Amino acid sequence: MKAIAFALAITVSPAIAAEPIIGRATVTDGDTIEIHGQRIRLFGIDAPEGGQTCGDEAGRQYRCGQTAALALDRLIASASPTRCEPLDVDRYGRIVARCFTGAVDVAEWLVSRGLAVDYPEYSRGVYGPAENRARTAKAGLWRGRFEKPWEWRRASR
Repeated sequence: MKAIAFALAITVSPAIAAEPIIGRATVTDGDTIEIHGQRIRLFGIDAPEGGQTCGDEAGRQYRCGQTAALALDRLIASASPTRCEPLDVDRYGRIVARCFTGAVDVAEWLVSRGLAVDYPEYSRGVYGPAENRARTAKAGLWRGRFEKPWEWRRASR
């Protein structure tokens, strides 16, 4: 029993400590980064998966997951360091955090450009207004047809 409690404490301790994680970030995918060897899932959003394709305004397929990851990489490369404020740990052991480059909320930046969507199951609506702006402007994903990333993952299993 003590071993289980110890393992849980290790898994949860980064989020409970809530100490900011600051450093040079690298991109894992459109909604996950790594700083100092710690994988960090951006809070409240979902970006298309690396292998996911979407349709543009002309109906042509493009790799929207790759597009999101490359845009995220350009953003974090332009402003160093990245600062993440841990909120939780997900079922994969990743820290869930709100991350910033300077004053820019990274998740909001992605959603407002149509590179990711608000993940209402987890976001509590934080990024809903940014998604509405992107949809109205037909930015990124909203310029054509796409499947919400969580629906795409479910169908791909």
